[in-house]
Amino acid sequence: MKSANQRPVNQKVQPTKPIQSMPKKASVTPLRKKKPAKRSKGMRLLFMFLSLSGIAMISATAGALLAVSLASTPLMQRSLSPAEASIFGKGDRFSTRMSLQLPALTRPVNILVLGTKVLTTDVNNAPENLKKLPYQALVNSFEGLTDTMLLLRFDPETKKVVVLSIPRDTRTYIADHGMTKINEANYYGGPALSAKSVSEMLGGVGIDRYITINVQGVQALVDALGGVTVHVPKDMKYQDDSQRLYINLKAGKQKLDGDKVLQLLRYRQDENGDIGRIQRQQMVMRSLMEQTLNPSTVSRFPSLLNVVQSHIDTNLTVEELVALVGFASQTNRSNTKMLMVPGEFSSPGEYKASYWLPHPDRIKDIMAQHFNFGTSTLEAIEPAAVKVAIQDSTKQAKSIQTAISALESAGYSNVYEGKEWSEPLSVTRIVAEWGDVSSAEAIRRALGYGEVRIENTGDLQSDITIQLGKDALTPRKTQRRPATDKANKAEPANKLSN
Repeated sequence: MKSANQRPVNQKVQPTKPIQSMPKKASVTPLRKKKPAKRSKGMRLLFMFLSLSGIAMISATAGALLAVSLASTPLMQRSLSPAEASIFGKGDRFSTRMSLQLPALTRPVNILVLGTKVLTTDVNNAPENLKKLPYQALVNSFEGLTDTMLLLRFDPETKKVVVLSIPRDTRTYIADHGMTKINEANYYGGPALSAKSVSEMLGGVGIDRYITINVQGVQALVDALGGVTVHVPKDMKYQDDSQRLYINLKAGKQKLDGDKVLQLLRYRQDENGDIGRIQRQQMVMRSLMEQTLNPSTVSRFPSLLNVVQSHIDTNLTVEELVALVGFASQTNRSNTKMLMVPGEFSSPGEYKASYWLPHPDRIKDIMAQHFNFGTSTLEAIEPAAVKVAIQDSTKQAKSIQTAISALESAGYSNVYEGKEWSEPLSVTRIVAEWGDVSSAEAIRRALGYGEVRIENTGDLQSDITIQLGKDALTPRKTQRRPATDKANKAEPANKLSN
Protein backbone atom coordinates (compact mmCIF):
# COMPACT_ATOMS: atom_id res chain seq x y z
CA MET A 1 0.00 0.00 0.00
CA LYS A 2 1.25 3.50 -0.81
CA SER A 3 2.03 6.01 1.88
CA ALA A 4 -0.39 8.87 2.28
CA ASN A 5 1.88 11.37 0.58
CA GLN A 6 3.19 9.21 -2.23
CA ARG A 7 1.79 9.61 -5.71
CA PRO A 8 1.66 6.51 -7.93
CA VAL A 9 3.83 7.05 -10.98
CA ASN A 10 3.84 4.67 -13.96
CA GLN A 11 2.51 1.80 -11.90
CA LYS A 12 0.30 -0.99 -13.12
CA VAL A 13 -3.32 -0.45 -12.26
CA GLN A 14 -3.94 -3.03 -9.56
CA PRO A 15 -6.12 -1.31 -6.94
CA THR A 16 -5.04 -2.55 -3.53
CA LYS A 17 -8.22 -1.72 -1.64
CA PRO A 18 -11.13 -0.68 -3.80
CA ILE A 19 -14.15 0.83 -2.15
CA GLN A 20 -15.92 -2.48 -2.61
CA SER A 21 -15.10 -5.51 -4.69
CA MET A 22 -15.13 -3.78 -8.06
CA PRO A 23 -16.06 -5.78 -11.12
CA LYS A 24 -13.36 -5.83 -13.73
CA LYS A 25 -13.64 -3.03 -16.29
CA ALA A 26 -15.61 -4.02 -19.29
CA SER A 27 -13.97 -3.64 -22.66
CA VAL A 28 -14.87 -0.48 -24.49
CA THR A 29 -17.15 -1.33 -27.36
CA PRO A 30 -19.68 0.80 -29.19
CA LEU A 31 -23.15 0.54 -27.75
CA ARG A 32 -25.68 -1.38 -29.83
CA LYS A 33 -28.59 0.74 -31.00
CA LYS A 34 -32.09 -0.61 -30.92
CA LYS A 35 -33.81 -1.08 -34.23
CA PRO A 36 -36.22 1.77 -34.89
CA ALA A 37 -39.85 0.81 -34.70
CA LYS A 38 -41.89 0.85 -37.92
CA ARG A 39 -43.76 4.08 -38.43
CA SER A 40 -47.48 3.96 -38.27
CA LYS A 41 -49.74 5.88 -40.63
CA GLY A 42 -50.44 8.29 -37.77
CA MET A 43 -46.74 8.94 -37.29
CA ARG A 44 -46.30 9.68 -41.00
CA LEU A 45 -49.14 12.18 -40.83
CA LEU A 46 -47.55 13.73 -37.77
CA PHE A 47 -44.29 14.29 -39.61
CA MET A 48 -46.19 15.83 -42.53
CA PHE A 49 -47.83 18.23 -40.10
CA LEU A 50 -44.53 19.10 -38.43
CA SER A 51 -42.97 19.88 -41.80
CA LEU A 52 -45.29 22.87 -42.02
CA SER A 53 -43.87 24.21 -38.74
CA GLY A 54 -40.32 24.78 -39.98
CA ILE A 55 -37.02 23.01 -40.35
CA ALA A 56 -35.81 23.84 -36.83
CA MET A 57 -38.75 22.08 -35.17
CA ILE A 58 -38.29 19.03 -37.39
CA SER A 59 -34.62 18.82 -36.49
CA ALA A 60 -35.28 19.03 -32.77
CA THR A 61 -38.11 16.51 -32.93
CA ALA A 62 -36.09 14.10 -35.06
CA GLY A 63 -33.26 14.33 -32.54
CA ALA A 64 -35.64 13.57 -29.70
CA LEU A 65 -37.18 10.62 -31.53
CA LEU A 66 -33.76 9.16 -32.27
CA ALA A 67 -32.72 9.59 -28.67
CA VAL A 68 -35.82 7.69 -27.55
CA SER A 69 -34.29 4.50 -28.94
CA LEU A 70 -31.41 4.91 -26.48
CA ALA A 71 -33.31 6.40 -23.55
CA SER A 72 -33.13 3.29 -21.40
CA THR A 73 -29.52 2.43 -22.23
CA PRO A 74 -26.93 3.67 -19.70
CA LEU A 75 -23.71 4.73 -21.41
CA MET A 76 -21.64 2.72 -18.96
CA GLN A 77 -18.38 1.08 -19.94
CA ARG A 78 -17.78 -0.47 -16.51
CA SER A 79 -20.04 -1.84 -13.81
CA LEU A 80 -20.67 -0.55 -10.31
CA SER A 81 -21.42 -2.76 -7.34
CA PRO A 82 -24.65 -1.98 -5.41
CA ALA A 83 -22.56 -0.27 -2.70
CA GLU A 84 -20.78 1.88 -5.28
CA ALA A 85 -23.99 2.74 -7.13
CA SER A 86 -25.59 3.88 -3.85
CA ILE A 87 -23.06 6.71 -3.60
CA PHE A 88 -24.70 8.47 -6.55
CA GLY A 89 -28.01 9.87 -5.32
CA LYS A 90 -31.00 7.63 -4.75
CA GLY A 91 -32.03 7.08 -8.34
CA ASP A 92 -34.48 9.99 -8.33
CA ARG A 93 -35.43 11.16 -11.81
CA PHE A 94 -34.35 14.64 -12.82
CA SER A 95 -35.65 14.73 -16.40
CA THR A 96 -39.07 14.53 -17.98
CA ARG A 97 -40.10 11.49 -19.98
CA MET A 98 -39.33 11.52 -23.70
CA SER A 99 -42.16 12.48 -26.02
CA LEU A 100 -42.24 14.50 -29.21
CA GLN A 101 -40.25 17.17 -27.38
CA LEU A 102 -36.79 17.04 -25.89
CA PRO A 103 -36.59 15.95 -22.23
CA ALA A 104 -36.32 18.79 -19.71
CA LEU A 105 -34.43 19.14 -16.45
CA THR A 106 -36.84 19.04 -13.50
CA ARG A 107 -34.61 19.60 -10.46
CA PRO A 108 -31.07 20.70 -9.51
CA VAL A 109 -28.47 18.03 -10.20
CA ASN A 110 -24.75 17.66 -9.38
CA ILE A 111 -22.53 15.79 -11.85
CA LEU A 112 -18.93 14.72 -11.19
CA VAL A 113 -16.77 14.84 -14.33
CA LEU A 114 -13.51 12.89 -14.37
CA GLY A 115 -10.97 13.37 -17.15
CA THR A 116 -8.37 10.66 -17.68
CA LYS A 117 -5.20 10.30 -19.73
CA VAL A 118 -4.13 6.64 -19.72
CA LEU A 119 -0.82 5.47 -21.23
CA THR A 120 0.30 1.93 -22.06
CA THR A 121 2.60 1.98 -19.00
CA ASP A 122 -0.37 2.72 -16.72
CA VAL A 123 -2.34 -0.46 -17.36
CA ASN A 124 -1.77 -4.21 -17.52
CA ASN A 125 -4.32 -4.89 -20.25
CA ALA A 126 -3.12 -2.51 -22.96
CA PRO A 127 -3.90 -3.72 -26.52
CA GLU A 128 -1.11 -5.80 -28.02
CA ASN A 129 -0.66 -3.45 -30.98
CA LEU A 130 0.03 -0.58 -28.55
CA LYS A 131 2.37 -2.55 -26.30
CA LYS A 132 4.78 -3.03 -29.19
CA LEU A 133 5.18 0.69 -29.84
CA PRO A 134 8.53 2.25 -28.77
CA TYR A 135 6.77 5.02 -26.81
CA GLN A 136 3.97 5.41 -24.24
CA ALA A 137 0.82 5.49 -26.35
CA LEU A 138 -2.63 6.65 -25.25
CA VAL A 139 -5.04 3.84 -24.33
CA ASN A 140 -8.81 4.10 -24.64
CA SER A 141 -9.37 3.48 -20.94
CA PHE A 142 -10.86 5.17 -17.87
CA GLU A 143 -8.53 3.78 -15.22
CA GLY A 144 -5.59 5.36 -13.44
CA LEU A 145 -5.04 8.88 -12.13
CA THR A 146 -7.39 11.64 -13.21
CA ASP A 147 -5.99 14.70 -14.95
CA THR A 148 -9.21 16.69 -14.52
CA MET A 149 -11.98 16.77 -11.91
CA LEU A 150 -15.05 19.00 -12.17
CA LEU A 151 -18.24 19.18 -10.15
CA LEU A 152 -21.05 20.60 -12.29
CA ARG A 153 -24.35 21.92 -10.97
CA PHE A 154 -27.31 22.37 -13.32
CA ASP A 155 -30.06 24.28 -11.53
CA PRO A 156 -33.37 24.88 -13.36
CA GLU A 157 -34.69 26.84 -10.36
CA THR A 158 -32.02 29.58 -10.64
CA LYS A 159 -31.34 28.90 -14.34
CA LYS A 160 -27.61 28.65 -13.59
CA VAL A 161 -24.75 26.32 -14.44
CA VAL A 162 -21.87 26.16 -11.96
CA VAL A 163 -18.52 24.55 -12.79
CA LEU A 164 -16.23 23.84 -9.82
CA SER A 165 -12.70 22.79 -10.81
CA ILE A 166 -10.87 20.56 -8.35
CA PRO A 167 -7.07 20.71 -8.75
CA ARG A 168 -5.70 17.22 -9.20
CA ASP A 169 -3.05 17.79 -6.50
CA THR A 170 -5.65 18.77 -3.86
CA ARG A 171 -4.68 17.18 -0.54
CA THR A 172 -7.63 15.35 0.98
CA TYR A 173 -8.68 12.14 2.71
CA ILE A 174 -9.36 9.05 0.59
CA ALA A 175 -11.00 6.13 2.39
CA ASP A 176 -8.49 3.37 3.27
CA HIS A 177 -5.63 5.38 1.81
CA GLY A 178 -5.32 8.35 4.14
CA MET A 179 -4.36 11.91 3.23
CA THR A 180 -3.18 12.05 -0.35
CA LYS A 181 -3.90 13.65 -3.73
CA ILE A 182 -7.53 13.69 -4.87
CA ASN A 183 -6.62 12.40 -8.33
CA GLU A 184 -5.60 9.04 -6.83
CA ALA A 185 -9.20 8.23 -5.90
CA ASN A 186 -10.02 6.99 -9.41
CA TYR A 187 -6.82 4.90 -9.38
CA TYR A 188 -7.88 3.12 -6.19
CA GLY A 189 -11.64 2.85 -6.61
CA GLY A 190 -12.95 4.37 -9.83
CA PRO A 191 -15.80 6.92 -10.02
CA ALA A 192 -17.46 5.74 -6.81
CA LEU A 193 -14.44 6.38 -4.60
CA SER A 194 -13.81 9.64 -6.49
CA ALA A 195 -17.36 10.81 -5.76
CA LYS A 196 -17.14 9.79 -2.12
CA SER A 197 -13.82 11.63 -1.67
CA VAL A 198 -15.00 14.80 -3.45
CA SER A 199 -18.27 14.86 -1.51
CA GLU A 200 -16.50 14.55 1.84
CA MET A 201 -13.96 17.24 0.94
CA LEU A 202 -16.81 19.61 0.04
CA GLY A 203 -18.67 19.05 3.30
CA GLY A 204 -20.99 16.21 2.27
CA VAL A 205 -22.71 17.66 -0.82
CA GLY A 206 -24.68 15.07 -2.79
CA ILE A 207 -23.43 13.84 -6.18
CA ASP A 208 -26.12 12.48 -8.49
CA ARG A 209 -24.17 11.06 -11.44
CA TYR A 210 -20.68 10.83 -12.89
CA ILE A 211 -19.11 11.16 -16.33
CA THR A 212 -15.63 9.87 -17.12
CA ILE A 213 -14.11 11.00 -20.40
CA ASN A 214 -10.58 10.41 -21.69
CA VAL A 215 -8.47 12.78 -23.76
CA GLN A 216 -9.38 10.96 -26.97
CA GLY A 217 -13.02 11.74 -26.22
CA VAL A 218 -12.29 15.45 -25.69
CA GLN A 219 -10.52 15.58 -29.06
CA ALA A 220 -13.38 13.77 -30.81
CA LEU A 221 -15.98 16.05 -29.21
CA VAL A 222 -14.22 19.27 -30.25
CA ASP A 223 -13.79 17.98 -33.80
CA ALA A 224 -17.46 16.93 -33.96
CA LEU A 225 -18.44 20.47 -32.94
CA GLY A 226 -16.28 21.91 -35.71
CA GLY A 227 -13.49 23.27 -33.49
CA VAL A 228 -13.49 26.19 -31.08
CA THR A 229 -12.10 29.74 -31.28
CA VAL A 230 -9.88 30.53 -28.29
CA HIS A 231 -7.33 33.19 -27.43
CA VAL A 232 -4.03 31.38 -26.75
CA PRO A 233 -2.41 33.56 -24.07
CA LYS A 234 1.22 32.99 -25.13
CA ASP A 235 3.45 30.90 -27.38
CA MET A 236 3.49 27.31 -26.09
CA LYS A 237 6.14 24.83 -27.09
CA TYR A 238 6.90 21.52 -25.43
CA GLN A 239 8.17 18.13 -26.57
CA ASP A 240 8.03 14.75 -24.83
CA ASP A 241 9.27 11.97 -27.13
CA SER A 242 8.42 9.29 -24.55
CA GLN A 243 4.71 10.05 -25.06
CA ARG A 244 4.89 11.48 -28.58
CA LEU A 245 3.49 14.67 -27.06
CA TYR A 246 4.33 17.67 -29.20
CA ILE A 247 2.89 21.07 -28.27
CA ASN A 248 3.43 23.97 -30.64
CA LEU A 249 0.94 26.84 -30.37
CA LYS A 250 1.31 30.49 -31.26
CA ALA A 251 -0.19 33.26 -29.13
CA GLY A 252 -3.38 34.95 -30.30
CA LYS A 253 -7.02 34.36 -31.11
CA GLN A 254 -7.48 31.36 -33.39
CA LYS A 255 -9.73 28.42 -34.20
CA LEU A 256 -8.39 25.20 -32.75
CA ASP A 257 -9.25 21.66 -33.78
CA GLY A 258 -9.39 18.80 -31.30
CA ASP A 259 -5.66 18.06 -31.41
CA LYS A 260 -4.68 21.69 -30.79
CA VAL A 261 -7.22 22.03 -27.96
CA LEU A 262 -5.51 19.06 -26.28
CA GLN A 263 -2.16 20.78 -26.72
CA LEU A 264 -3.55 23.88 -24.99
CA LEU A 265 -5.07 21.85 -22.16
CA ARG A 266 -2.08 19.57 -21.58
CA TYR A 267 0.52 22.34 -21.46
CA ARG A 268 1.85 22.77 -17.91
CA GLN A 269 5.23 24.43 -18.37
CA ASP A 270 4.43 27.75 -16.71
CA GLU A 271 4.62 29.30 -13.26
CA ASN A 272 1.20 28.04 -12.17
CA GLY A 273 1.60 24.42 -13.28
CA ASP A 274 -1.67 22.52 -12.95
CA ILE A 275 -3.53 25.62 -11.72
CA GLY A 276 -2.62 27.41 -14.95
CA ARG A 277 -4.02 24.43 -16.82
CA ILE A 278 -7.31 24.83 -14.93
CA GLN A 279 -7.43 28.48 -16.03
CA ARG A 280 -7.06 27.38 -19.66
CA GLN A 281 -9.72 24.69 -19.16
CA GLN A 282 -12.15 27.39 -18.04
CA MET A 283 -11.29 29.52 -21.08
CA VAL A 284 -11.96 26.58 -23.43
CA MET A 285 -15.18 25.58 -21.64
CA ARG A 286 -16.56 29.11 -21.79
CA SER A 287 -15.66 29.41 -25.48
CA LEU A 288 -17.31 26.06 -26.24
CA MET A 289 -20.49 27.11 -24.44
CA GLU A 290 -20.62 30.50 -26.15
CA GLN A 291 -19.88 29.20 -29.65
CA THR A 292 -21.39 25.73 -29.87
CA LEU A 293 -23.89 25.16 -27.06
CA ASN A 294 -27.12 26.45 -28.60
CA PRO A 295 -30.49 24.90 -29.48
CA SER A 296 -29.19 23.72 -32.86
CA THR A 297 -26.54 21.66 -31.06
CA VAL A 298 -29.26 19.76 -29.23
CA SER A 299 -30.82 18.65 -32.51
CA ARG A 300 -27.41 17.28 -33.57
CA PHE A 301 -26.91 15.49 -30.26
CA PRO A 302 -27.46 11.92 -31.54
CA SER A 303 -24.67 12.28 -34.12
CA LEU A 304 -22.38 13.87 -31.52
CA LEU A 305 -23.16 11.05 -29.13
CA ASN A 306 -22.25 8.50 -31.79
CA VAL A 307 -18.84 10.16 -32.22
CA VAL A 308 -17.79 10.18 -28.58
CA GLN A 309 -19.71 7.35 -26.90
CA SER A 310 -16.75 4.95 -27.04
CA HIS A 311 -14.72 7.50 -25.04
CA ILE A 312 -17.33 8.12 -22.31
CA ASP A 313 -18.24 6.14 -19.22
CA THR A 314 -21.25 7.42 -17.27
CA ASN A 315 -24.23 6.29 -15.23
CA LEU A 316 -26.40 8.91 -16.97
CA THR A 317 -29.02 7.66 -19.38
CA VAL A 318 -29.14 9.29 -22.79
CA GLU A 319 -32.43 10.90 -21.77
CA GLU A 320 -30.74 12.55 -18.79
CA LEU A 321 -27.76 13.58 -20.89
CA VAL A 322 -29.99 15.21 -23.50
CA ALA A 323 -31.86 17.06 -20.72
CA LEU A 324 -28.59 18.42 -19.31
CA VAL A 325 -27.27 19.54 -22.71
CA GLY A 326 -30.63 21.11 -23.55
CA PHE A 327 -30.63 23.05 -20.28
CA ALA A 328 -27.03 24.25 -20.74
CA SER A 329 -27.74 25.35 -24.32
CA GLN A 330 -30.52 27.66 -23.11
CA THR A 331 -28.65 29.08 -20.10
CA ASN A 332 -27.67 32.73 -20.29
CA ARG A 333 -23.88 32.95 -20.43
CA SER A 334 -23.88 35.44 -17.53
CA ASN A 335 -25.42 32.63 -15.47
CA THR A 336 -22.50 30.28 -16.07
CA LYS A 337 -20.18 30.41 -13.06
CA MET A 338 -16.71 28.87 -13.14
CA LEU A 339 -14.97 28.37 -9.82
CA MET A 340 -12.03 26.49 -8.36
CA VAL A 341 -11.59 24.89 -4.96
CA PRO A 342 -9.97 27.74 -2.99
CA GLY A 343 -6.58 27.01 -1.54
CA GLU A 344 -2.84 27.57 -1.84
CA PHE A 345 0.28 25.70 -2.87
CA SER A 346 2.13 23.82 -0.16
CA SER A 347 5.54 25.21 0.79
CA PRO A 348 8.67 23.47 -0.51
CA GLY A 349 9.60 20.70 1.91
CA GLU A 350 6.31 20.94 3.83
CA TYR A 351 5.25 17.50 2.56
CA LYS A 352 6.94 14.73 0.63
CA ALA A 353 4.92 15.74 -2.43
CA SER A 354 3.64 19.05 -3.79
CA TYR A 355 -0.02 19.73 -2.88
CA TRP A 356 -2.84 22.21 -3.37
CA LEU A 357 -4.07 22.84 0.19
CA PRO A 358 -7.82 23.60 0.29
CA HIS A 359 -9.34 26.27 2.55
CA PRO A 360 -12.32 24.63 4.38
CA ASP A 361 -14.05 27.90 5.38
CA ARG A 362 -13.91 29.34 1.87
CA ILE A 363 -15.17 26.02 0.50
CA LYS A 364 -18.21 26.33 2.79
CA ASP A 365 -18.92 29.78 1.39
CA ILE A 366 -18.72 28.56 -2.22
CA MET A 367 -20.96 25.56 -1.54
CA ALA A 368 -23.57 27.73 0.20
CA GLN A 369 -23.57 30.53 -2.35
CA HIS A 370 -23.24 28.54 -5.58
CA PHE A 371 -24.40 24.98 -4.77
CA ASN A 372 -27.21 25.92 -2.36
CA PHE A 373 -25.72 23.54 0.19
CA GLY A 374 -25.09 24.29 3.86
CA THR A 375 -24.82 27.77 5.35
CA SER A 376 -22.35 30.51 4.60
CA THR A 377 -20.24 32.41 7.11
CA LEU A 378 -19.45 35.01 4.45
CA GLU A 379 -19.89 38.58 5.64
CA ALA A 380 -19.71 41.81 3.68
CA ILE A 381 -16.06 42.68 3.10
CA GLU A 382 -14.91 46.25 3.56
CA PRO A 383 -13.31 47.75 0.42
CA ALA A 384 -9.94 48.17 2.14
CA ALA A 385 -9.79 44.41 2.81
CA VAL A 386 -10.38 43.41 -0.82
CA LYS A 387 -7.20 42.57 -2.73
CA VAL A 388 -7.59 43.88 -6.30
CA ALA A 389 -5.30 43.17 -9.27
CA ILE A 390 -5.53 45.20 -12.49
CA GLN A 391 -4.52 43.62 -15.80
CA ASP A 392 -4.47 45.96 -18.79
CA SER A 393 -5.40 44.92 -22.33
CA THR A 394 -5.66 48.46 -23.76
CA LYS A 395 -1.92 49.25 -23.90
CA GLN A 396 -2.86 52.75 -22.69
CA ALA A 397 -0.90 53.65 -19.55
CA LYS A 398 -3.54 56.13 -18.37
CA SER A 399 -6.24 53.44 -18.16
CA ILE A 400 -4.55 51.72 -15.21
CA GLN A 401 -3.97 54.94 -13.28
CA THR A 402 -7.52 56.11 -13.94
CA ALA A 403 -8.91 52.81 -12.61
CA ILE A 404 -6.68 52.92 -9.54
CA SER A 405 -7.78 56.49 -8.77
CA ALA A 406 -11.46 55.54 -9.06
CA LEU A 407 -10.99 52.59 -6.72
CA GLU A 408 -8.99 54.58 -4.17
CA SER A 409 -11.75 57.17 -4.09
CA ALA A 410 -14.17 54.35 -3.22
CA GLY A 411 -11.98 53.10 -0.36
CA TYR A 412 -10.02 50.32 -2.11
CA SER A 413 -6.46 50.68 -0.84
CA ASN A 414 -5.10 47.21 -1.62
CA VAL A 415 -4.84 47.61 -5.40
CA TYR A 416 -1.86 46.60 -7.54
CA GLU A 417 -0.93 46.29 -11.20
CA GLY A 418 -0.84 42.68 -12.36
CA LYS A 419 0.49 41.00 -15.47
CA GLU A 420 -0.70 42.51 -18.75
CA TRP A 421 -3.75 40.74 -20.25
CA SER A 422 -2.74 39.61 -23.73
CA GLU A 423 -6.22 39.38 -25.29
CA PRO A 424 -7.59 42.76 -26.49
CA LEU A 425 -10.94 43.30 -24.75
CA SER A 426 -13.80 45.56 -25.72
CA VAL A 427 -15.54 45.24 -22.36
CA THR A 428 -13.70 45.25 -19.03
CA ARG A 429 -13.98 42.00 -17.07
CA ILE A 430 -14.30 42.15 -13.30
CA VAL A 431 -13.36 38.63 -12.30
CA ALA A 432 -14.44 37.29 -8.92
CA GLU A 433 -11.65 34.74 -8.53
CA TRP A 434 -13.21 32.93 -5.57
CA GLY A 435 -16.88 33.57 -6.20
CA ASP A 436 -17.32 36.77 -4.17
CA VAL A 437 -20.05 38.31 -6.34
CA SER A 438 -20.85 41.12 -3.88
CA SER A 439 -17.32 42.54 -3.93
CA ALA A 440 -17.12 42.25 -7.72
CA GLU A 441 -20.42 44.12 -8.13
CA ALA A 442 -19.29 46.83 -5.72
CA ILE A 443 -16.12 47.35 -7.77
CA ARG A 444 -18.14 47.51 -10.99
CA ARG A 445 -20.26 50.26 -9.46
CA ALA A 446 -17.15 52.12 -8.29
CA LEU A 447 -15.65 52.02 -11.79
CA GLY A 448 -18.91 52.67 -13.63
CA TYR A 449 -18.17 50.17 -16.37
CA GLY A 450 -17.34 46.52 -17.05
CA GLU A 451 -19.08 43.17 -16.58
CA VAL A 452 -18.77 40.73 -13.69
CA ARG A 453 -17.51 37.22 -14.33
CA ILE A 454 -17.27 34.32 -11.91
CA GLU A 455 -14.17 32.37 -12.98
CA ASN A 456 -10.49 31.87 -12.19
CA THR A 457 -8.87 33.34 -15.29
CA GLY A 458 -7.19 36.33 -13.63
CA ASP A 459 -4.53 36.85 -10.97
CA LEU A 460 -5.06 34.05 -8.45
CA GLN A 461 -3.26 36.02 -5.72
CA SER A 462 -6.12 38.53 -5.75
CA ASP A 463 -9.73 38.45 -4.58
CA ILE A 464 -10.89 40.39 -7.64
CA THR A 465 -9.06 40.82 -10.96
CA ILE A 466 -9.95 43.71 -13.25
CA GLN A 467 -9.04 43.04 -16.88
CA LEU A 468 -9.31 46.47 -18.49
CA GLY A 469 -10.98 46.74 -21.89
CA LYS A 470 -11.67 49.61 -24.30
CA ASP A 471 -14.65 50.76 -22.24
CA ALA A 472 -12.15 51.85 -19.56
CA LEU A 473 -11.03 54.60 -21.97
CA THR A 474 -14.55 55.98 -22.40
CA PRO A 475 -15.72 58.82 -20.12
CA ARG A 476 -18.00 57.45 -17.39
CA LYS A 477 -20.91 59.71 -18.33
CA THR A 478 -21.32 57.80 -21.62
CA GLN A 479 -21.33 54.40 -19.98
CA ARG A 480 -24.47 52.33 -19.98
CA ARG A 481 -25.51 49.81 -17.38
CA PRO A 482 -24.54 46.31 -18.70
CA ALA A 483 -27.44 44.03 -19.62
CA THR A 484 -25.90 41.31 -17.44
CA ASP A 485 -25.97 43.50 -14.33
CA LYS A 486 -29.19 42.02 -12.95
CA ALA A 487 -28.03 38.48 -13.52
CA ASN A 488 -24.79 39.15 -11.65
CA LYS A 489 -26.33 40.57 -8.48
CA ALA A 490 -25.23 38.81 -5.32
CA GLU A 491 -27.71 36.35 -3.95
CA PRO A 492 -28.14 35.39 -0.32
CA ALA A 493 -26.91 31.95 0.62
CA ASN A 494 -29.68 29.47 1.26
CA LYS A 495 -29.80 26.40 3.42
CA LEU A 496 -30.31 23.00 1.85
CA SER A 497 -30.30 19.47 3.14
CA ASN A 498 -28.64 17.32 0.50
